[in-house]
Order: sequence, then C-alpha cells, then structure tokens
Amino acid sequence: MTIQVFSINGSKQGEIELPLVFSTPLRVDLLHRTYIHLESHKFQTQGRYPLAGMNVVAESNSPPTGHHQSRVARMHGGGGGRQGQGGGVAMVRGGRQAHPPTTEKVTYKMLNKKENKLALCSAIAATASESLVKSRGHKIDKLESFPIVVSDEIESISKSKELAKFFEALNLTQDIDRLKNRLKRRSGKPQLRGRKSKIGKSILLVVKDSKNLSKATGTFLGVDVKAVNSLSVLDLVPGAQPIRLTVFSKGAIEELAKIKSPHLELMVIKR
Repeated sequence: MTIQVFSINGSKQGEIELPLVFSTPLRVDLLHRTYIHLESHKFQTQGRYPLAGMNVVAESNSPPTGHHQSRVARMHGGGGGRQGQGGGVAMVRGGRQAHPPTTEKVTYKMLNKKENKLALCSAIAATASESLVKSRGHKIDKLESFPIVVSDEIESISKSKELAKFFEALNLTQDIDRLKNRLKRRSGKPQLRGRKSKIGKSILLVVKDSKNLSKATGTFLGVDVKAVNSLSVLDLVPGAQPIRLTVFSKGAIEELAKIKSPHLELMVIKR
C-alpha cells in the first residue's frame, strides 16, 4: 500500500510504501488493557503519616469502669474546646484512619512485552483509518489521505510561526481550533488542585528527531511531538479511545518498518 507524501508547504512530493506494521488488525480490547497498564506506571505510591490523628493528649479512665461513660481515651482539660472529647482512636471525630492505604500496595501493573508490542502495532495501523480518527472527534473534513506523511523538512521547524504555516498548508488548523472553546476556566476543586482547564488532545507529530520541532509546539493547543523510537500506546490512544490524528515524517515511516514482532512474522509467512 502506497501513500502520498506532502511537503511542509502542502504540495505533493511523491509516494511512499507503508510498512507491514500498518496491516496489523485493530484490537480495541488490547489497546484498552495496554493503556490501563502503562498508565499505572505513573502512579505515585500512597502513604500516611504514622501518627496522623494520634498526636493528642488523651488517656482512658483509670480504672476504666465506674465513671458512667465509655472507655474511649478522652482529651485532657485546659481549654481549647476539646476537653472531655474522645481522641487518638479511629471511631472518634478527628481520629486516625482505621485502615489507611500503605506504600506496600502494588500499583505498578505488569504487561507482557509481546502484548505491548502488538498493541503498539495495532495503534499505529489504526492511524490509517479515517473513520476511527473522525469518531474520536477530530476535524478532518479537508484531509485527503491517511495516515498523513510529510517530508523530513518538518524536523527543521523550530518556530511557532513556521509551524502555523505548516498546519494551514495541510488543513490541520481546523482540528486545533476546535479546542479553543475548552479554555473556559473551571471552578471548585479542579481549580484548587491546579487543573484550571481541561483542553484535550489534537495533533500528534511523530518524527525521527524531535529536538527542534518540540520548541515550536508550546503555543498550540493539544499538539504534541514524539520521537518515533519512544512512541507509546499512551501517545496514540489518549484515554484508551482510538485513534488520535497523527502526522508522520518520512523518516519516521522508515523507522517503523524496522519494528519486529511475532505477529508481523506470521503475516509474512501467510503472504
């Protein structure tokens, strides 16, 4: 299968044959499982201060009976408004947690290497499906072919002004503009915790060398750059929902042809 290659000015610049990885069948179940497992690798282990809720001056009655009250440890007097109240145990107001989370809990989910490789190949192949890209909400009305492949000149772009011209030439600006209505600030807990707005994801640029291009994407909503050697299911399937609008450089396509996986070897044998 051959696909059109575009220049950074939007003009056609020959064709390139897609590697075998783009023939991998779609596995939505595997993509979801892989995303959940890889997402768990970012989790931070939880723990609690061992003396939380117990740094109080509270004693139980001695002897514990004969005072016509429960045997819960109670706060000492001396003002402050809590004298006589229970403290230092789990069942009272302001007390400790009964069974707090511990750092021993395993949050890092393991994933088979071959399973991860198959999921990655399936996600890469899904970028060639116009219906899947559109079903995720991307604006692709004026785009001609999928996946979108451009020349390696894109890796030399280091300014936002040049990248904006590139998006305009390939009719990709429409997908970035759809995120502008999400800039409304949220109130409540999200704002207090540093999540003032939820923007979403737009275009993913996959190139061979992302050093220069990453400098130019900071001002574009939802646009990310990824080196092909560090490409992951987390980049291609945000939220475990396939598939993200992806633009490959010609060099990145050549690198994808080097992927080795057991399922690709079986496809070669069947052919």
